[in-house]
Amino acid sequence: MAKRSCPAQGEIAAGPRSDATPGIPPDAGQPCVQAPYRTVVQGNRIFANMPADDSLPRRSTRISVPVQGAIFMTVAALFFALMNALIREAAQELHVLEVAFFRNFFALLFMLPWLARAGISALRTERLGLHIWRAVIGLSAMSCWFASVTFLPMAEAVALNFTLPLFATAGAAFFLAEKVGPRRWGATFVGFLGMLVILRPGFVEMSPMAALPVVAAAFMAVSVLIVKSLSGTENPNAVVLYMNLFMTPMSLVPALFVWRWPGLETLLYLVGIGLLATVAHLFLMRAYVRADASAIMPFDYMRLPFVAVLAFLLYGEVPDGWTWTGAAIIAASAFYIARREALQARLPSAGEAPKGRL
Repeated sequence: MAKRSCPAQGEIAAGPRSDATPGIPPDAGQPCVQAPYRTVVQGNRIFANMPADDSLPRRSTRISVPVQGAIFMTVAALFFALMNALIREAAQELHVLEVAFFRNFFALLFMLPWLARAGISALRTERLGLHIWRAVIGLSAMSCWFASVTFLPMAEAVALNFTLPLFATAGAAFFLAEKVGPRRWGATFVGFLGMLVILRPGFVEMSPMAALPVVAAAFMAVSVLIVKSLSGTENPNAVVLYMNLFMTPMSLVPALFVWRWPGLETLLYLVGIGLLATVAHLFLMRAYVRADASAIMPFDYMRLPFVAVLAFLLYGEVPDGWTWTGAAIIAASAFYIARREALQARLPSAGEAPKGRL
């Protein structure tokens, strides 16, 4: 026979069932079990007569999805900054073309466990030509970027590379026929003014190397547009693997002309570059899955303070005020563009406004 629970302090016992004999409680003869109660103080709140099983109101410790996206983007920015420092260290012994080859080679090795789990069928595609083009353009961008962080102050190179969204906006308008309204064109123009603030042509002597991060940003923008096209039909991990699969032999050819075997310390740097590149891209992908690009883009610009700290600690480089000012202008314009693009993407589905130019 089941034991019944006694009513808690201050609780009114329920009335008899409709089928019970009048005047006789339905549970008569069954001993009740008194549940233990206690008074609990939580901060400045007092919970009286609470069950002793600790069933208190608890605050949720789960991190919200947008915050997760911001954290992932910040971690990706940190890993990219560390990768840039390792690129410069490796380039002290090896040519940047050889560093690029080893970056692709080790990144490919780190992607092979995923391929082993997913199977060769995960690489099935009908757009192989576009994957090859992406690898060609990606290798061009990588070569320019590796040379940038090797020969330029690292913070300046990163700040100039922030022009990538500006080139992507212009490329989407000219090559993908996307509608770009006057506001986004205006933000793009302001962003390029930020680039001029950093370079200050006519006021300071410009090194030809200063063009490298800007050229790298232009190539990266084309790569972004290709990935945007591939993302509609391809597995994201397969896109990353195809890039490394094609770029490894492509980068080997020019590397052979400047080849020299790396020492043990440099080899460790090269392994670290491949590992950081792979992990950073995985965090980047997860950031974009969890939140809108406009919401997490400001955290991508954490690359600049991360790189500035590393450059100061490792090489004694201190970015001047013009670099910070120009980077802020570029970042603000890119953030505005991302917000306008997010708004444009939401309008048709929300049905709140006709499709138009933003």
